[in-house]
Amino acid sequence: MSVLFDHNLCNSCKGQDEPFCVKYCPGDLLAIDGKTGKPYIRNEADCWDCMVCVKSCPFGAIETRLPYPLACYKASLKPRVLKDRIIWYLKDLNGKEEVFEIKTLE
Repeated sequence: MSVLFDHNLCNSCKGQDEPFCVKYCPGDLLAIDGKTGKPYIRNEADCWDCMVCVKSCPFGAIETRLPYPLACYKASLKPRVLKDRIIWYLKDLNGKEEVFEIKTLE
């Protein structure tokens, strides 16, 4: 999958030591661009698609693009993490969106 950052939504988790996406990436694949102060992925080929960065972003500024063999280039999958559930937004290549809601353990 491809990790995409919406830098208009991202504020690099101001007030934190580092952005949550960078802090929680288990592969240490994210870094901060020295010029913009915004996160980026060092090498997408190393990403194993755990989506921790996407789920940890409090601003919804990160999404993933599904691999072409699964869904073509325009498809995307984006979660919204709430206290008691995760809502998944799946968009297919024609722009049709489906929503799935999964309750989390408390």
